[in-house]
Amino acid sequence: MTTIETARAATASPTQKASEALGRDCIFLKDWVIDCNIGVYAEEKGVTQKVRLTVDAYLAPAVRASEDDMDTVPSYTDIIDAVNDITSAGHINLLETFAEQIAERGLQDRRIEAMRVRIEKLERGPVRGVEIYRTR
Repeated sequence: MTTIETARAATASPTQKASEALGRDCIFLKDWVIDCNIGVYAEEKGVTQKVRLTVDAYLAPAVRASEDDMDTVPSYTDIIDAVNDITSAGHINLLETFAEQIAERGLQDRRIEAMRVRIEKLERGPVRGVEIYRTR
């Protein structure tokens, strides 16, 4: 192998590095649109608006569904329940707070090592939002 080939082999591409870093199982919700009491402005109080959620929960490396048993892995239903609990508790001012609460609830499950939460407001102007990534 030449010096150039050796250097190339030693330097993985960003995609390869991401695959290695996040090369674990993930449960997710994608593009879930819900009505939510959210917003800091006066015109956003007392009304609902549509938000789109995408949530990725990266599992700990040893967590596998090898026995076809729901109890061995976290469920996306747990994420849905967490979102429903948070939104039913009342008005939320900031998307950032909402995202943090979702990530915090997910990370309470020791089988989940990292959470990526993306929330987008779909009404009242251009689509805008927040995305966070949290690990334990």
